[in-house]
Amino acid sequence: MFKAAGAAAGAVGIGTAVTPTPAVASGSYAHPGLLHTRADLDRMAAKVKAGAAPYTAGFAKLTAGRHAQSGWTANPQATIIRGGDGQNYGILYRDIHAAYQNALRGHVSGDSAHLDTAVAILNAWSAKLTGLGGNADRFLAAGLYGYQIANAAELVRDHPDFELDRFQEMLTGVFAPLSDSFLVKHNDAVVSNYWTNWDLTAMCCVLATGIFCDDRAQVARAVDYFKHGEGLGSLRNAIPVVHDDGLAEWLEAGRDQGHALLGVGLMGTFCEMAWNQGVDLYGYDDSRFLKGAQYVAKWAMGGEVPFTANTRRKGAINGWSGSETVSEAAPVDPAMTRPIWAMIANHYTKRRGLSASYLTRIAAKSAPEGGGGDYGPNSGGYDQLGFGTLAFTRDKRDAAGPSASASPSAAGSDPRPQTQATTSPSTPSASASAASGGDLAATGSNQIIGWTAATGITALAGGLLMLRRRDRARHQSR
Repeated sequence: MFKAAGAAAGAVGIGTAVTPTPAVASGSYAHPGLLHTRADLDRMAAKVKAGAAPYTAGFAKLTAGRHAQSGWTANPQATIIRGGDGQNYGILYRDIHAAYQNALRGHVSGDSAHLDTAVAILNAWSAKLTGLGGNADRFLAAGLYGYQIANAAELVRDHPDFELDRFQEMLTGVFAPLSDSFLVKHNDAVVSNYWTNWDLTAMCCVLATGIFCDDRAQVARAVDYFKHGEGLGSLRNAIPVVHDDGLAEWLEAGRDQGHALLGVGLMGTFCEMAWNQGVDLYGYDDSRFLKGAQYVAKWAMGGEVPFTANTRRKGAINGWSGSETVSEAAPVDPAMTRPIWAMIANHYTKRRGLSASYLTRIAAKSAPEGGGGDYGPNSGGYDQLGFGTLAFTRDKRDAAGPSASASPSAAGSDPRPQTQATTSPSTPSASASAASGGDLAATGSNQIIGWTAATGITALAGGLLMLRRRDRARHQSR
């Protein structure tokens, strides 16, 4: 388990404090309470029943996919391998998306057959899965599929046939230990070796597991890592430079567009799950995530963005080391999209009433958002649960704090200074080749260099040290 620094599991971060809900105040968490609350599910159902746009378009996108059909049959495995020989992880992520999509469809439509299908899929996996294996990519499998399967199960946790205890044992015994380990040891690499989204997958898994299993210590560790973690997934390391125009550089913008979008989607997922338990990380550090998301949105649409030259150390502890410098943002394809924008845009513009024109534009461009199966047949097309147009479109309301607030006294308080922002932050408007190191950072491809490392991150030219891939045409690790 990775170390916490005393963060309060339920402390309200930045924003207007609200009265704790009875469930949270008593020491457990609000359920459902990962990406979707009961109010969210009721809103989706009511809007679709009323024929309201754009919910109907989002729901049509959901029902058209093969994963959302009640005839889906699970194919559980005892061991899932991602990276190296014997890979079979596609079986898992397809079943997870089928469970999630059926559960979501069941709640919106009221058709119990879809809820029953989701339960059958999840029960089948909790009865059989005992381990995750492979090279370093096993940590990606634990993080991505751990948070996703927890979200699917959260939608049916009260179903009479769902094996809740057994599922919790699977989360805490199979998925979470790998994610915990990664955030401590980083696969025996120095902390700066792995890109931002490696940390974020693990952070999402730890947080989702903690909430699903009512483990306040687990939630506290995840929240503390977001604020203070040494790896590249913590907020200030993922978004190292804030510019005077209100945009903030996203670390992986110097790598490539696909992984930058993945990281923004994962950080949004983390913030949304925390928000639904009363912790405002969206607004933490003067809404730093908003500034980073705006930066990526503008850049991904082909806009000019500032970029600070950076260098990052790479390598393994007590092994070889090196460094590489990035001096410009990577090229982009404005046609590339992922189902990540509706959730983030709706939070800042509808929940909080802030200006976020780049987010608004790219969310509209990406709508209606689909999900797994709609963005390509390979694993990258399943990295987000998606369907944000249906799930996260909101009516505009007055700025408010998190939807639920845990009692800070229940878990102690974080003794370190935190930036508080109770007023709306200013935001930009539209006018505005080394030796292999075993399985370290391996990706399942023999063409990938296994990076090894020496020490942590230092600053250069006003930015965070980072690694730039040397050959943009070469497939690389997440």
